Amino acid sequence: MPPKATGSILNKLRALMKNTNYVSEPLQAYIVPTGDAHQSEYVADCDRRRAYLTGFTGSAGTAIVTDSKAALWTDGRYYLQADKQLDSNWTLMKDGLPDTPTMATWLNNVLPVGSQVGCDPTLLSVDTWKPLSRDLKSNGHSLVPVSQNLIDLVWTDRPSPPSSSLLILSLQYTGKSWQEKVVDDATALSQTLNMLVEVNIWGDCKSWQEKVALVQSKMAEKKAEAFIVTALDEVAWLFNLRGADIIFNPVFFSYAVVTTSEVHLFIDEKKLEHAVLQHLQLNGNIDMSGEGSKVETHSYSEVWDFIGSLLKQKEGKLWVSEKSSFAIASLIPKERRIFAPSPVAKLKCVKNAAEIEGMKLAQVKDAVALCEFMLWLEKEVPKGTVTEVSAATKAEELRSKQKDFVSLSFDTISSIGPNGAVIHYKPSAETDSLVTTDQVYLIDSGAQFRHGTTDTTRTVHLGTPSIYEQECFTRVLKGHINLCTAIFPNGVKGHMLDTLARTALWDTGLDYCHGTGHGVGAFLNVHEGPCGISSRVSMTDIPLEEGMILSDEPGFYEDGSFGVRIENCVLVTKAETKYNFRNRGFLTFEPITYVPIQTKMIDPTLLTEKEISWLDNYHSMIRTMVGQELQDQGKHDVYMWLLRNTEPLG
Repeated sequence: MPPKATGSILNKLRALMKNTNYVSEPLQAYIVPTGDAHQSEYVADCDRRRAYLTGFTGSAGTAIVTDSKAALWTDGRYYLQADKQLDSNWTLMKDGLPDTPTMATWLNNVLPVGSQVGCDPTLLSVDTWKPLSRDLKSNGHSLVPVSQNLIDLVWTDRPSPPSSSLLILSLQYTGKSWQEKVVDDATALSQTLNMLVEVNIWGDCKSWQEKVALVQSKMAEKKAEAFIVTALDEVAWLFNLRGADIIFNPVFFSYAVVTTSEVHLFIDEKKLEHAVLQHLQLNGNIDMSGEGSKVETHSYSEVWDFIGSLLKQKEGKLWVSEKSSFAIASLIPKERRIFAPSPVAKLKCVKNAAEIEGMKLAQVKDAVALCEFMLWLEKEVPKGTVTEVSAATKAEELRSKQKDFVSLSFDTISSIGPNGAVIHYKPSAETDSLVTTDQVYLIDSGAQFRHGTTDTTRTVHLGTPSIYEQECFTRVLKGHINLCTAIFPNGVKGHMLDTLARTALWDTGLDYCHGTGHGVGAFLNVHEGPCGISSRVSMTDIPLEEGMILSDEPGFYEDGSFGVRIENCVLVTKAETKYNFRNRGFLTFEPITYVPIQTKMIDPTLLTEKEISWLDNYHSMIRTMVGQELQDQGKHDVYMWLLRNTEPLG
């Protein structure tokens, strides 16, 4: 499929950049980010402005249009995809490479002195806007807010905003509490799973009132009169609600404001069905104990006026995260504003016992479906009828048959051969390729279950892999194991561990152009901050902590040939160590993805005894965790496949 022709759209946008009916003064450049007003990674169709403008559909990237130039910045996951999707009007800026200029540097080089650079201030976070504005100002330019989004004026067939219904994460358990029902013995997991389908374990053990009280305690420490919640997954977590306004992400368009005595939710009021109103316990008072709480609801768009009125009614300071939009932050005078990371983000990424066990149960269900899928591949691919699209469709079909399946957690990456080197490749009717027995096949996929979110990547060969393919796969596996078995003290951030996953690749001059791990939500966004594992150092990163769940996903990509990635979700747990330096306490990772790693792709001579032992123990755990569930579901042929594919390598 040829790239989208963008010339006409660019001409219309450039005309609007000079039209003082929509801008206060002519613009010499206009910035179009990927995110929405909540700085979401994945956005609803109505907010896919950058994709509409450029034709590039990846989840990360920023477009800039000047009077005569158009450029797109994106990271290493999308270099190949952007190359294919951008037409000749665009220059691809490969963000992260040493020769690629930053957006500010590029603008300073191409713009005449005194230029006006415009952007919708709801679409850039404070921590992006401020340094960009500073760098432009130092070179004689100005970054100016444009209240009327210019893309919306060009985009005549823009979809309407979604308005999905809400799902309440109930705290009413049947019989004993969840903690009393947890079964530690892995052999009893199947009985536990059967029992828990009758119990709502979806959300946090805490009620939303208790969560609000936790946020208020953090506010008290900061001496904040109110905290403004802008991230969609934070609002969903805070109120124990889920939605479907953004595909794959169980969130809903909303804002929240927590004060020392009130809670306010800004939302499309059509969503507030009777059960939701009951859940929010309207018409009461709130105190620090969380008892007798209420939520006062407002229409979604009223948040702007409400913040203004709050500033008049209250004398104290308002807390807002620098991840919030520049537009929201600009409503608050500097002397009344507290910039600090969201307390909800930190609370949300540390899972409690119910969430952890729920995530593990989701992984068992996911593993059943993926093992069944792998057996199906082995049977069907030699017939010459399986394509990337049909394989992705089959994987979703098998997942959907598992109880409590809600949706996928992202678009399935189903890729054969050269397409596997496109890190975030999505098969389509135009690119669909036959899955064969003579190339490497990579599938990165996940699901939303009512008690957890999954994200798993497996790379397999359905014929005979080459020696080079085996070496690359094995070096990726070594990195995966090296990270998973790391023991590190409390206080360590993810970027300090990133090299552990790359060392075996670096030994032979190989590497990969993406992060090594991201946080994973509990029936929330599959990519969840603020924890992660990456070579990039971020001021917003927080130390890894017991209870966090992240991905462990090193890879390697041979352009035009194949891709390799091995991804498990891992739980941060306490590590038992011989010594405990200054009582710091040490941590490690526990894999909670239960899908076999194909041993055919491994060159055992490259593995140490420790690495072989890890793999054998991992496969033994999978036999226990998944085998009984396969038998309980009557999937005997899949169970036999599991036994064959978890034989000890050693």
